[in-house]
Amino acid sequence: MNITVQQGGIQASKADAIIVNLFEGVTEPAGATGVVDKALDGAIGEVIAGGDLRGKLGQTLVLYPRGAIPPRRVIVVGLGQPDQFDLEKVREAAGAAIKQAKSVGAANVATIVHGGGIGGLDVSEAAQAVVEASMLALYKYDAPRSKKDDNADDRPVESLTLVEFDPTKIEPIEAGAQAGQAIAESVYLARTLADQPSNVATPSAIAEAAQSMCAEVGLSCRILDEAEMREQNMGALLAVTQGASQPAKFIIMEHKPAAAKADQGPIVLVGKGVAFDTGGYSLKQVPNMVGMKGDMAGAAAVIGAMRAVALLDIPVPVVGLVPTVENVVSATAYKPNDVFIARNGVSIEIISTDAEGRMILADALCYAAELNPVAVIDVATLTGGKVVALGSRINGLFCDDDALCEALIAAGKKVGEPLWRLPLDPAYDRQLKSDVADIKNSGGRSASAVTAARFLSNFAGKWPWAHIDMAGSETYSNGPEDTARSYLTRGATGIPLRTFVEFLRSR
Repeated sequence: MNITVQQGGIQASKADAIIVNLFEGVTEPAGATGVVDKALDGAIGEVIAGGDLRGKLGQTLVLYPRGAIPPRRVIVVGLGQPDQFDLEKVREAAGAAIKQAKSVGAANVATIVHGGGIGGLDVSEAAQAVVEASMLALYKYDAPRSKKDDNADDRPVESLTLVEFDPTKIEPIEAGAQAGQAIAESVYLARTLADQPSNVATPSAIAEAAQSMCAEVGLSCRILDEAEMREQNMGALLAVTQGASQPAKFIIMEHKPAAAKADQGPIVLVGKGVAFDTGGYSLKQVPNMVGMKGDMAGAAAVIGAMRAVALLDIPVPVVGLVPTVENVVSATAYKPNDVFIARNGVSIEIISTDAEGRMILADALCYAAELNPVAVIDVATLTGGKVVALGSRINGLFCDDDALCEALIAAGKKVGEPLWRLPLDPAYDRQLKSDVADIKNSGGRSASAVTAARFLSNFAGKWPWAHIDMAGSETYSNGPEDTARSYLTRGATGIPLRTFVEFLRSR
């Protein structure tokens, strides 16, 4: 979608549809909405008085000017209560409005920047939120189908123009729009990787996609094959892949900004990349196995985040690590009671072959320790226990550093990807005690998200470390267990990519 910024009055736009807004409880529209209302001889005020438009968050109404102004349609979107207004409400409104524009077949759309006027938000951040949500709301996985539908709902929105009357706001709006587009396109990449079937998005294909992305945006990229992983003593990772016909890959992406000091250590992002998870010999039940193509959603988020980091030229060194494997059943697959040695020498007794994600993250965390990091953050669809505890909207955060924890929570809140801190208490280590190794790879069902984090802590070095358990939030179906968000579409979400980018930009 082509994104542009234009100075002037939105009522003069020649777009197929223009988008203005209304707070709940407002009876006389003001600002740009008031200007459009006046040009339409009070039509917006009339529908407000009639009770057809109340300004509830995400409510939309389409008016047809009939030549009174150049645009063919006027879409009014509700912003909700003024005292509850924030960037997430901007995203909700923008997502709802662009979907309405698409449903009526508008190819070229113009919008005001919700919150950039009387909403009182930073105009650049508001512009970023409008662009992000508008693009994310229009995402659709390009599935291979023999027949393509040809109806209005499938006609693309080709352009979005942000219109602002005040010329002093144009520059910050342009900066926000550019950031929003870069981030949204990066989420597109993450969503597509996670939406692809696992026979397409194999470990090798994921590595190739990362290499292609890095070449496009100017990141360095190195891929370790299994022989190199063996040289690196990645025994935990190789245990998971030993039964697979698809070879494992270890992806290393690096952003080295010119503005960084020569001795400045990187922030390391680590994403779990299990391309498909059968559970191995601890076989999942059939209903639980469906959807396991998304067990590499953490990897997809890290790959997408690295793309955004490069495009935004964030002046902080960042390294993205993605261990990617398949966890399948075969004659050579690893088994319960096997013992393997991780890269740092810690021995692991296998209790559940379905606890494979923490195995591959273990060696990745060990690798990160040698990069002299400022901080390390890993993300994984790790445990069903997290879903039981927090559901699909809020993700679990385990962290050994208060400042890092607070920064991540603030970033998640700002972008609408909330995090909740869970205990990283050493008292839970007794559940991981093994008679034949240093630790077991599973502590059972009780407090499973906590014991998984405690397992990973054995491989976290002496630097600030955070673990995000994002199980359940990797996909969105708009079902009863999902919190409805207008800018999410069915399928992969790309979470927590935008949290990572906001956290890194805030540094």
